[in-house]
Amino acid sequence: MRAALCLLLLLLSGCGQQQEPLYLPEGENYPEKLSGWGMLQRVGGYLQPATEALVYDLNTPLFSDYAHKLRTLWMPAGQAARYDEERFDFPVGTVLTKTFYYPKDEQGRLLKNTTDDRDPAKGLALAKVQLVETRVLLRQQQGWVALPYVWDEAQGDATLEWAGASAALQLHDEQGGSLQVEYQVPDANQCAGCHEESRGEGLHPLGPKARHLNRDLTYPEAVENQLQHWLRLGLLQGLPAAGGIPRHALASAPREGEDLEQQARSYLDINCAHCHNPKGPARTSGLYLDPATPLGIPYGLCKQPVAAGKGSGDRLVDIHPGQPDASVLIYRVQSTDPSVMMPELGRSTAHREGVELLTRWIAGLPGGC
Repeated sequence: MRAALCLLLLLLSGCGQQQEPLYLPEGENYPEKLSGWGMLQRVGGYLQPATEALVYDLNTPLFSDYAHKLRTLWMPAGQAARYDEERFDFPVGTVLTKTFYYPKDEQGRLLKNTTDDRDPAKGLALAKVQLVETRVLLRQQQGWVALPYVWDEAQGDATLEWAGASAALQLHDEQGGSLQVEYQVPDANQCAGCHEESRGEGLHPLGPKARHLNRDLTYPEAVENQLQHWLRLGLLQGLPAAGGIPRHALASAPREGEDLEQQARSYLDINCAHCHNPKGPARTSGLYLDPATPLGIPYGLCKQPVAAGKGSGDRLVDIHPGQPDASVLIYRVQSTDPSVMMPELGRSTAHREGVELLTRWIAGLPGGC
């Protein structure tokens, strides 16, 4: 094992001046400030990825109290990820960042919308967003480590907060309504609650998988499929032909040919399957919401829940075809009671649009129990 992992990053300050390279040890001597990673920089009133970092996005993202997310990927020079249908093999030294933020209006009110507010060339206009946190995933020799950074009020930098943080936020929609959010930045240990997909295998990235990444993205120079873009830049090896790559549906606005079942299963995969899979932390529930599980009893159809009473809302099955209100799944995804709601972490409010999607899907399932 190498004594130190040399990332050789060119750090950029707020005015874009070059600084000395940063060397990260294999231990826990991580940068106290997010700027120490050199992955994001402030330039001309914008927050943008460093030249060496690549922006990416997902077909259907994880719901996080309506927060928007700016995701970046960086790998050491000359290194590439190796394709695998289930989990890419990223090289040691890979750094992933995910910045959570909310758009805001001219009065400074935070907005609840789905508008893509990132300029592909410039990044995020800091006057139009409120940055909340940036999570860093680092691939070390012994595995992945997750680090939460919390942004200061002036949006000048973010500080490593091992214990996490919380913030009471009020979001405003276009219809004049508002929503109170008790936003929670997870502590470093809580990250394992989602990122340890298989028991005993340690943390792994959830978003950058083939089925989530197989979509077009607008880059400064053109619109291109993300996986093809990575391949062209030499950042991905072993990519199969286009027809052999899985692709999830867009849950919010389906593409031509994507049906309601594909939308619902895409939503359940990104939001639930990291725990609800045959090897995951929720495997004892017998409810498997991963793409490999066929639509049947293991997927919840007419399956009796492990939990009873309050945990099931006195519903008798996880998914009751044709009857959303009789389904434990709907009861738990629309709940905000910490002892009931699913997912257990990452939200303080229900995802109205997600609940509506799952409700429509279950209502249209044929048969009964």
